Parts: sequence; C-alpha cells; structure tokens
Amino acid sequence: MNSLLLVLSLVLTAPAPLQAGAATSNITPPLGTRIVGGFAPYPAEHIHDELHARCLVLDDGQTRLALVVCDLLGLHRSVSIEARRLIEKETGIPPRNVLISATHTHSAGTALGHNRYANEQELDDYQRFVARRIADGVRRALNLLRPAEIAFARVDVPEQVHNRRWRMREGSVPPNPFGKIDKVRMNPPVASPDLIEPAGPVDPAVSIIALREPDGRLISAYCAYSLHYVGGSGQAHVSADYFGMFCEALKRRQPRGDAEPPFVALLANGTSGDINNIDRLNPRGSRVPYQRMREVAEDVAGKVQAALDKIQSWQDRVTLDARSRELQLDWRTVEPELLEWARAVEAQAPRVPGGDVPVGAKFATERDWVQRLSYAGRIQLLAEAKGPALVPVQVLRIGDIVIGTSPCETFAEIGLEFKQHSPLPHSFMVSLAHGYIGYLPTPRHFEMGGYETWPGTNYLEPQTSVKLLDALIEMTAELVPRSNEKK
Repeated sequence: MNSLLLVLSLVLTAPAPLQAGAATSNITPPLGTRIVGGFAPYPAEHIHDELHARCLVLDDGQTRLALVVCDLLGLHRSVSIEARRLIEKETGIPPRNVLISATHTHSAGTALGHNRYANEQELDDYQRFVARRIADGVRRALNLLRPAEIAFARVDVPEQVHNRRWRMREGSVPPNPFGKIDKVRMNPPVASPDLIEPAGPVDPAVSIIALREPDGRLISAYCAYSLHYVGGSGQAHVSADYFGMFCEALKRRQPRGDAEPPFVALLANGTSGDINNIDRLNPRGSRVPYQRMREVAEDVAGKVQAALDKIQSWQDRVTLDARSRELQLDWRTVEPELLEWARAVEAQAPRVPGGDVPVGAKFATERDWVQRLSYAGRIQLLAEAKGPALVPVQVLRIGDIVIGTSPCETFAEIGLEFKQHSPLPHSFMVSLAHGYIGYLPTPRHFEMGGYETWPGTNYLEPQTSVKLLDALIEMTAELVPRSNEKK
C-alpha cells in the first residue's frame, strides 16, 4: 500500500508535458517620433523595418512563464509594471513570471519617458502603446500553446564581439566632458598607435533555448548574445538593428518557418555594456547603410542554426519557476562641484532658435556644446532623484536552464561571473530587463573612468554590480535543489 501511495505521489507531482507558444506584436512608432540613440534625438522620417515585441510562453502544467524581447533602446520600469499588470489581469501569469527586456537598438523610438532618473512616472502615449502590445503578444502566444520539447544549446561567435574600452598610452586620452582625464577610452581610433589593451573581456557565447513540436518542427528559439547594437542605419530611419535581422534570418532557415503558426525567434541583449562590433586593431572598409547589420545577423543566425541542427537531446518535461526582487540601492552621488560645473555649462552654452534638444538638456545648442549640455542636464536630474533607486532583478528557471536579469547596460564580465557562480550548467544573463537604469560597470571600472562610468551615463552606486550579482545567485539557489547543482 505504501509503495502504491509513493508511486501515486510521484505521478501527481511530476511535471506535465511541456507546452509552448510564440507570437509577435508590432511596436513600430509613428513617423516623427524621436529616435533616441544619440546625444540629441531627432524625428524619424522613414521606417526601414518594423519593430516588434517578440513573445514566448512556456507551460509545465503548473507554472507559466512569459519571455518578451522588445526592439527598443530601453523601457522604463513603469512600462514593465504596466505590461505585467495587463498580462496578469488578462492571462493570470503573475508579474514575477514575466521577463520583459529591450534589445538596445539605437534606431528606435523611446519608451523611457520624460525622466530616466525616476522610479515612477506617468506613461506617455507610446509607453502605453508598448505596454498594451506586449500584453497582446503574450496573449497571442498563449493562444498558440501546443505540446513542445525543449533543449539548450550554445555556440561561440567571437569574431563579432570586441571590448570597446581600451587602456591607452599616457597622454593620448582626451579630457572627458568634465575636464578630467580617464584611464581608459571608449571607442578609440581604429589602429591607433596609442592602443595598449582592452580593459575587459568579451563573452562570445550565444545561449539558445530551443522549442520544437513533437514532430520536430521548431516553434521558437530564445537566444541571448552579448553584443551591443551594430548601427549603420539610414539617416533618420527606424530599424530593429541586427537583433531584428537575426530573427528574420533564423526564420528563413527553417524548412517550414512561415507555416501556421509561424516560427518566432527572439534575440535578447546579453551583457554587452562594454562590447561592440568594431575591431580596434584591424581597419575595415566602409559599408553602405545596413550592410554591417546584415553581415552580423546572417553570421550569428547561421551559427545558431548549425547549433540547432546538432541538438540530439530533447525533453518534453521540465520544471518552470521564477523569483524576483526590487533592490533598494543608492543613486549615483553628484558632488557639489559637479553641480556647479553643470550650471556653468548651461550658462555658457549658446542657445539656438531651433534644432534637436540634447538628452537631459533644456534647450538646443551648437554642435560643439551638445555633449556637455546633455551631461549638464543629466547631472542636475540625477541630483534630484528622490529616495532609493528601485532596481528590479529576476531569475527564471527552465529545467536545467537559469536566466538572470539586470535593468542596466551590463558589462560582459558580470555576465561571465554569473555563469561561473550559478549552480545550474546552462546559465546566462539578459540585460535591459524591466527598466533602463544606465550602465552597470564593476567597481574596478570606476577606478578607470570612461564613458560608461560618467555620472549621467551611470546612474547607480559603484557597488551595484556586486549587490545585483549577490541577489541573482541567492534567488537562483532558492530555485535549485542542491542535488541538481552542476558538478
């Protein structure tokens, strides 16, 4: 009798067969929307390729997870809260089980709102539209749930990733906007004789979560790669950058990619805060608009497809779970002398009667003053930030896969450290999740300085990366029984 009860108990607690569904929602803004990739946003004049929220829903019979990747520079915390509120109301999936991230394309409209240095804000029209379309995409993916098998794969694509922060020969680094000399330089001249070495590592891995129907047809592939946007779009064009091109390229490689329901690829931004596609040691020829994006997208998609073709072990049952927290951290300290500098810049900067207003600034100015005026405005806004910064972090468990998140442009070495310390073998991070709270360097990088550490580019206390990683590892340990830890 006891044996029968034990067997019955195991049957009742075992995961049900996995189901998965995937869909997309168009989030393209109207022409005239400000493109926010540079210091001075400008109005969009053409849509080169549509922007999307790409959505994947998983169901193990007891728990549902939703993973969403949006073609946006970033989204404010309030947008994620509203989207997840709608999702819970309309599908029952709780907010902690929904991962919403941005790709960081620099040729898109903004979902950041009027103040990047505030925890809460009233949503503008485009932010409400994005939240609504994310919720619609999750509902559509839920409508397409069907029996699924899952597998994890990884492939290295090292030739496309380069650390953009460089140690330089003494005397070769120009002053930063605040008149000080940094120990490193972001994006120094290619093939410069002053280059010494990159200031940090790269993460060449593409992490791949593959879902297929029992007959072998792929449903979706959720991928993460630690490469910043590529750029090179047409003038005043809206584009999803290589992230969107990768998704279309991977779809074209599927034998029945357009069959109903269609295959959906997702490419999340891993930890690319200090990584881009420019090899500083080897000059390359000029490119026409979109050429380099396509080259990167096709290369990564080809290697991901080769990895998919080699998968031999698929599972139809996995355990799904999630944890989330909001860390209360300090905003970046703005020293009194820095505020004085900011006010002096505003007093000195020429005003022009028309033109694009730099991010954070109160008025348009001449080209030579754009960067300084932008930082003058950003610093004053950052100094006004009230209360602790609310920093959302999350971990999702999908069988022996763990995804950790950060709401920042996260340095590659942070993602590598998470992989090293996570108790499960298939672990990776996704950046720009549930918010956009500036760059996230490690404490050692603050000693070096550079663009990513400047106040106004970096929003949070210097120990943020340590506290964020500690929280991710703690939450991961809650999800993973010790018997399942990697050896």
